[in-house]
Amino acid sequence: MNRASQHQTVDDPQVDTPQKDIQQTANTLAYGDLIQHLRQRFPEERLIHDPLRTLAYGTDASFYRLIPQLVARVEQESEVQYLLKACAERGLPITFRAAGTSLSGQAVTDSVLMQLGNGWNTHEILRHGDAIRLGPGVIGAQANAWLKPLDRKIGPDPASINSCMIGGIAANNASGMCCGTAQNSYRTVEAMRIILADGTLLDTADSDSRAAFMQSHGDLLERLRLLGETTQANTPLADKIRHKYRLKNTTGYALNALVDFTDPFDILMHLLIGSEGTLGFISQITYSTVPEHRYKAAALMYFPDIATACRATVAMKSSPVSAVELLDRAALRAVEDMPGMPEDLKTLPEQATALLVDVRGADAQALHTHIETVQQALGDTPTLSPVTFTTDQSTYELYWKIRKGTFPAVGAERVIGTTVIIEDVAFPLASLAEGVTELRAIFDRYGYDEAILFGHALEGNLHFVFTQGFDDPKEVARYEALMDDVAELVAVRYGGSLKAEHGTGRNMAPYVELEWGAEGYALMKTIKHIFDPTNLLNPDVILSDNPKLHIQNLKPLPPAHDLVDRCIECGFCEAVCPSRRLTLTPRQRIVLWRELSRLESQGQDPERQQQLREAYQYQGIETCAADGLCSTRCPVGINTGDLVREIRHQQNQSLTSKGQWLADHFAGITQIARVGLKAARLGHGLLGTAGMKIAVNVVNKLSHNAVGHWSPAMPTAATPITSLQRKLPQVTDPTAPAVVYLPSCAARVMGAAKDDPDRRSLEEVIFTLLHRAGYRVIVPEAIDNLCCGMAFQSKGLFDTANQKRSDLIQALYQASEQGRWPIICDTSPCAMRLKETPIQEREDSTTATALAALTLMEPVQFVHDYLLDHLTLTPKQERIALHITCSTTRMGLADRMLNLAQRCAQDVVVPESITCCGFAGDKGFKVPELNASSLQDLKREVSGCQRGFSNSRTCEIGLTEHGGIPYQSILYLVDEVSRPT
Repeated sequence: MNRASQHQTVDDPQVDTPQKDIQQTANTLAYGDLIQHLRQRFPEERLIHDPLRTLAYGTDASFYRLIPQLVARVEQESEVQYLLKACAERGLPITFRAAGTSLSGQAVTDSVLMQLGNGWNTHEILRHGDAIRLGPGVIGAQANAWLKPLDRKIGPDPASINSCMIGGIAANNASGMCCGTAQNSYRTVEAMRIILADGTLLDTADSDSRAAFMQSHGDLLERLRLLGETTQANTPLADKIRHKYRLKNTTGYALNALVDFTDPFDILMHLLIGSEGTLGFISQITYSTVPEHRYKAAALMYFPDIATACRATVAMKSSPVSAVELLDRAALRAVEDMPGMPEDLKTLPEQATALLVDVRGADAQALHTHIETVQQALGDTPTLSPVTFTTDQSTYELYWKIRKGTFPAVGAERVIGTTVIIEDVAFPLASLAEGVTELRAIFDRYGYDEAILFGHALEGNLHFVFTQGFDDPKEVARYEALMDDVAELVAVRYGGSLKAEHGTGRNMAPYVELEWGAEGYALMKTIKHIFDPTNLLNPDVILSDNPKLHIQNLKPLPPAHDLVDRCIECGFCEAVCPSRRLTLTPRQRIVLWRELSRLESQGQDPERQQQLREAYQYQGIETCAADGLCSTRCPVGINTGDLVREIRHQQNQSLTSKGQWLADHFAGITQIARVGLKAARLGHGLLGTAGMKIAVNVVNKLSHNAVGHWSPAMPTAATPITSLQRKLPQVTDPTAPAVVYLPSCAARVMGAAKDDPDRRSLEEVIFTLLHRAGYRVIVPEAIDNLCCGMAFQSKGLFDTANQKRSDLIQALYQASEQGRWPIICDTSPCAMRLKETPIQEREDSTTATALAALTLMEPVQFVHDYLLDHLTLTPKQERIALHITCSTTRMGLADRMLNLAQRCAQDVVVPESITCCGFAGDKGFKVPELNASSLQDLKREVSGCQRGFSNSRTCEIGLTEHGGIPYQSILYLVDEVSRPT
């Protein structure tokens, strides 16, 4: 049978309209009843069913869209059990979602979507790191961060490991570049907590739980035992299964569980691996870990053609390589013009193929021995240039940048409105060269000229990436024909895997029977029925009777704005977004803006458009921190904050003159702000904390939130800088080296907070440090009227922001004697604002020339480059917290900031869940729930710390409030532990 047999559903055009209407009415009533029932257990904010957010959750990283009727955010096992039972009672399907980075459509549904909340981010390191117990909400890279000090890591290493979660890694049996088949979830799982469709909880590591399960589900266990026994007795089928799993294979269920194990609990647990939420929910998993060798080397080998590269791969199969990544000429061409790429990429002949070979060792000698073994294995295999392994970190990272840059390169260059499809197949290694050649011929036959091939050659696992439009029926038919031919080639002709590591999902469900044959497919049907007899767990995923499933519910990608049109909706950005647990993520903001743009351009459904637009104002615009961290994770570099600022720009046209007036009177505005802080300090002293909060709330109600959020962490007013200059000692020697000090407007206005351990202002600390290091201090003239413009930029007042930035750069140019002296800015976000050219502002040539001449640094970089040579640091025997601001991360200074903190204190804690604090300029005052949501775990994570440090004054206000300890600039710590050299 070529594909799944056709069956009629209520969505088929042959079903008459009255029957559809009756079914839709019944469904509406059932979902309404479910929501009412769930309100008895779930708070309202965790039951999402409004049109805006359900549309946002209708997208995962695949090219499918299904809009759920309800999104239920669960925090604990009992809630999962309650939800499953409630759905079962009403016959409503349910789909589980972790990070939503899956590529085959397994995390979308038009029914109930269960999303993991914050309560699943748990871990426990076992046996000194030889094992780790993880909740399904743990991001893969975080698990490795916990294990890194022990030189261990989890086995699976998918490319999305910085974003995907353990629940998805296990449920998809995701692998990656180094783990192969020996270290994937199936091979490294030790134990599991599972919740079945009927709500029953099983802990495979707990003898009492197993005993109880045998009592309640003895029939299920017996059926699994018999299924394994029957399969093992069927020699041809058992041999086929073993053959299939010598390759990477995630097509269908893990039938190897039936031939690898006899204990029904082992069979059950291993069947859950790769089951994509169709058999049960994995609420906890224990992995055996694998070594993470610190000594690494890589070689980028060029071969004359793909056949030679494949022969070289076979030769290296038994040698001690960690990864062998193949890139065809089209893949290399896709990245050759990227900044920093080796020049020789452009000179390679048309048939050239590269292998990136990674070798690792426990120590330097082991690494050297492994390299020699690999080179011997290659023998006299012809290459286009000599094979050279490098241990140089920058070159090593460059080689991997080439490999990892291939997919986003295609995404960045695609025609707007098309999507990027990445498929993965596996050929038997001995047939890899022939398979790749024929695969390329299929792409040429159907006109996919831009397609590139790359992948994990050591496992015969190849990814092919191409662009595809779905807005034209002819394009859909072309894609369908392509997939039919690919399936026939891979699964039938070569006996390979149609899904090596991305999971079956909806995308490959119609081809599962083609790959496995009628006997294997029937076995899978039996497994599904044993676990989920009513077919309510993620129906149509993995197994489907619909042969057209893979070309239905295709996701539109209409043009929305040049700033975000390249988005491929992969979801990599979501893990670092401060609003991810409050409202929307960057991916979701783009999804919704695309839909709003489509409705507007087509003039469709104005009532729905208005409803979505009104909801988007808070969900998408007001709660976006616009911090730009999303761009650091985005494969194509999109900063969703740019889109949000552009929308604010369109909305705030009427505020242009007001913004300009504020900019022209900036010195007076900062003086008024200082008076306001003095008044707040006086009020707090008179009314106390509780009374002050009541008073501020009353004022906000009467003034439409003019004052904004207040907390005891609010600072006192800073002393004017001119007063400080008269008060503090200065280096007066005109021959002494000079430093230009740029005090940010936040530092000029805000002094220390009432309970700060050091009551000096940040400006005073910097003057003291610079004096100690022997520097003359130059402050730009008219400093009180200067500003980087960030406050205006964040509101979309681009012309005013640009003027303030240009004025400040010119003032710094003059103060530094045309760039002769370095400049320290005391606040990291302000330094970044000045250094980068905003894409929505027009930088004139005079400003650009002046900026190019300046040596402008934020605190950490300045201390590292200009102070450490003049100071001796004596670290405090103390446990401190460190907040690395989003601007520090974006400027590539995170490691340098951590290193500086570690030189100043014995024990430094960097809270693992905090990326951006969400204070975002004035958001902490105007939308305080964003700051609170982003920092909801901070107090727990900094437990045991007496104080914290950062490099942004406004961020420190929110950190102090929500962390329960005072936060100040890291410069206070440097000042405290330093003495002149």
